[in-house]
Amino acid sequence: MARRFHPRSTPMESLRLFLGSIPWKLLLLLPVIILVAIPAFEYGTHIGNKILPSATNFFYELSNPALLSPTPTPLPPFPAALPQVGPLLYTVQEADSCDEILTVQMRMADASQIFSDANPKTVKALNAAVGQNCGDLQPGEVMRLWPQYPLVALGGVVLKISATSPQQVLPTPLINVPQQPHFIDCSGGCLLTVRVTPEVQVKLRVETTLSIQVGSWVWVQAMMARSTIKGFGNYPYADPAASLDGMTLPVCDFQVDNTHDDNSLSCDQLTPNTIDDDGGAWLLGVTGPSGLGHWRYPLHLPSGTRVMLWLTSVNGNLKFERGNPVYRYDEESHLYVKV
Repeated sequence: MARRFHPRSTPMESLRLFLGSIPWKLLLLLPVIILVAIPAFEYGTHIGNKILPSATNFFYELSNPALLSPTPTPLPPFPAALPQVGPLLYTVQEADSCDEILTVQMRMADASQIFSDANPKTVKALNAAVGQNCGDLQPGEVMRLWPQYPLVALGGVVLKISATSPQQVLPTPLINVPQQPHFIDCSGGCLLTVRVTPEVQVKLRVETTLSIQVGSWVWVQAMMARSTIKGFGNYPYADPAASLDGMTLPVCDFQVDNTHDDNSLSCDQLTPNTIDDDGGAWLLGVTGPSGLGHWRYPLHLPSGTRVMLWLTSVNGNLKFERGNPVYRYDEESHLYVKV
């Protein structure tokens, strides 16, 4: 049987066939659709360029923890005075020993271990501190008694924040986000430069998850720097002549503006110390709203009075309890006297 060959359609014939398959009403509507669609597309694109970034920024701000941090309150005034290291006097009684005096008068339970005859350097350092020979005490002699591993209460404004651990590098966001206050992650440790009076700055070693920025006001209880005695690394006494200005202090009770860090280090975690064995710690501070008034200790003394008080350890927290000893600093004698 002979094969049949069908001639191919030309492009023009294919186009006519395609147009012929489209309803004529649709052909009339196409120009109208095009005239409406193009402006609608351009208008929608214009609106979308505004709405989408705004919506993205809204959710970004909503999830940004920096913006959820507490708003700093107006800064308190600086105190008129700063805490001062100083001794109190004790008159030796019959059959007294240095270990017994420190244990009873200064609540220093580990006195015999810290000042041990097995290490003559420690006994020599104790003799120099108290101003008497502990190996030959006589009734009527007057000793200087110092607070062991003293804490200090301070408040001040943050001038500089330096991370002490490597910071995580965050990717640059692709969206246009508003500039936010600069916060540094201090969960691995930071060194804060803090102004505590118009003339005095201290450096605070802190570990906290709270957001800190330059200009924040911080409240701290921290361990005073102690005198350095060669061969006596855990020497417990601070140098009364040392200036707070420029001193580096490890922090154990930390608050930024109105937010207290309940997860900060407890004071018995700072080393060395004898808080757990002693059942508490000595705290140096200044009365008034710019000082110890922040902790609301019931001290009925004029504002600006330098004091030394005993804080009792309660389940690892240091608290001032009624009946705890309180001493005020006498500016003339440079001694602490019982209140």
